[in-house]
Amino acid sequence: MKRRIITLAICLAAVMAAGAATITVTVKDVRYQTVTGFGAACCDGAMCPYGSDTQPVKLLYGPTSKIGLNIMRMEISPNFKGDITAADVGWDTPYDWKGSVPSARIVKQRGGIVFGTPWSPPGDYKTNGTAQGGNSDSQGNQRGELRTDCYEKFFPWLNTFLKYMKSQKVDVDAVSIQNEPDWWVSYSGCLYTPQQQLTLVKNYAHMLDRETYPGVRLISAEPLGFDPNYSNTLLKDTTARKQIDIVAGHLYGHPPLGNMKSAATLATKYGKEIWMTEHSVTDNIDRLPNWHEQLIFAEELNECMLAGCTGYIYWYMRAHWAFVGTGEAKYNPGNTKNKLLPRAYVMSHFSKHVTGSTRLGTSADKTSGSEAAAEYSAYIKGDSLIVMAIDTTKNAFDLKLNLPYSVKGGTHLISFSNDSLCKERPIAIDEPSKTVMVEMPARSLNTYIFQIDNGSAAIKSVANEERRWPTAYYDLRGRRLQVPKGLCIEVSADGSSRKVRFDD
Repeated sequence: MKRRIITLAICLAAVMAAGAATITVTVKDVRYQTVTGFGAACCDGAMCPYGSDTQPVKLLYGPTSKIGLNIMRMEISPNFKGDITAADVGWDTPYDWKGSVPSARIVKQRGGIVFGTPWSPPGDYKTNGTAQGGNSDSQGNQRGELRTDCYEKFFPWLNTFLKYMKSQKVDVDAVSIQNEPDWWVSYSGCLYTPQQQLTLVKNYAHMLDRETYPGVRLISAEPLGFDPNYSNTLLKDTTARKQIDIVAGHLYGHPPLGNMKSAATLATKYGKEIWMTEHSVTDNIDRLPNWHEQLIFAEELNECMLAGCTGYIYWYMRAHWAFVGTGEAKYNPGNTKNKLLPRAYVMSHFSKHVTGSTRLGTSADKTSGSEAAAEYSAYIKGDSLIVMAIDTTKNAFDLKLNLPYSVKGGTHLISFSNDSLCKERPIAIDEPSKTVMVEMPARSLNTYIFQIDNGSAAIKSVANEERRWPTAYYDLRGRRLQVPKGLCIEVSADGSSRKVRFDD
């Protein structure tokens, strides 16, 4: 079948309606979270054989890649292995941790962040004697939990993982307590109640070796639906709160502006980051996602930002419903192995431009109870003011933006079909202005990147503030500091870190 080649100008003319209605959105000079970044998981399943095939991370990661991911999630496997020996690393480890190393090295070389999540502690630490969750007849339907007499072994086990990865030239940035502690499974899994997690963290998290591995951060358990009871129970306890750096969870069954936003309320109060560490959107379809489903994914990204999220990590990197093609014949055409898929370019609207930015308030967004025809969010990053706009309807709009700073030009990055992604058009502004009119085509994802007029008094104070505090700072125990002082770990937006000293 022949495909007609249509120029961007003709496509835009086709999707823009004559006399389109005008929507007004006001961007406010109100600051919210600073966004650490976006990423995906390098785990089992569709990523196999991920030990030797590093093409997905080469395509997806780094500031010069087309997609710009900067966070990678990997499993801290509880399983014993046969192919890692003392000769490989100079010391012996019995666990199967080799698989993610090649990809993790590349991510770190490109300035990214890598973190590990246990699906289960070792089986001999658990009540059912196996790494499996226990939810099957063959496993005796025994609920797998961490034995109380093994609580003191848990963090030394994580230290062993950190030691192994460091020996492989990968400095791990963070470790989590547990993948989905509230989901009883037949595969690798471990159950914790919020109170059990509190006991583990409060009494034993000090055993995480932050002196040998400076800058390593501790992530809370990652509940299936971002149940805020897990993180709130930790944060309400003074001792446990000091140990937790990142509050995390997944979105299965609960959209971002529900449980995650609720969990973010207390986390933000105490200066903790909020990461969405796993979700798949339309992953159960027996075909490639259509454009409407891509826009639903974009809305999820946007709503996570509105909920206070600082890090968004998708599930697999490589799957027909993810970022890189698998080559499976039943999902072709369009699923070429190790080729970027449309969903990756949708992600790039956020990962290439929102990473390292600070979110600004906007009118007519979903947090205000508005039922507007589109979703919005806005960000400031250096001398750029960025506005996201997502329209899932069949109607085109003219978008009137009231901005907090004068802008003098910019770029409109637009995606409006699986075959028309990340197209760029200049935004011409005759004179610096705080009011700008732009086009928002029907069924489109739009990133408007404006250059702030540095002559305005308002932005001078912003620029000075950002120059003074451009990154996040942590003490030597990995606790985030609101104001850096003394000897600190400086973590830049690109994931790199170094020790710095501030005068008290």
